[in-house]
Amino acid sequence: MTIRSVMPSQAADMAELAQLCVEHAEYEGLTPCRDADFSQRLAIAIGAGRLHVWLAQQGEQALAYASATLDFSTLAAQPFMHMDCLYLRPAARAQGLGARLLHTVADFARQRRCQAMQWQTPLWNEGATRFYLRQGAMALSKTRFSLAL
Repeated sequence: MTIRSVMPSQAADMAELAQLCVEHAEYEGLTPCRDADFSQRLAIAIGAGRLHVWLAQQGEQALAYASATLDFSTLAAQPFMHMDCLYLRPAARAQGLGARLLHTVADFARQRRCQAMQWQTPLWNEGATRFYLRQGAMALSKTRFSLAL
């Protein structure tokens, strides 16, 4: 499989990005967001610089994406990059694309003087855990909480 590009997403990519997000949520056993404003909210967040998204494409088809936000660590008193999502469609896995996306996000973070990247993956996703460890990441034991507002 030859990947044509890994590029920052554009306004024209929102429908494909939204579809990848739906697939990603379903893969993780979450309820996907399917409301009519979903793509628009993504586009607004990207346009405002709050969300950064990269798409990997083969021809005109998006195969994978990574998304990240710039955050700040109180304990380190330094900025860090929070990688919110890294998702590859099943046919695009185990071909180096995940590493390419991860390194793209890391390069972006370095350019913004981040000292670290942080992310999480479900405990059951042993394949992702092995992948991240191979990339040099360190696993931290924490419990993630969510409070609906």
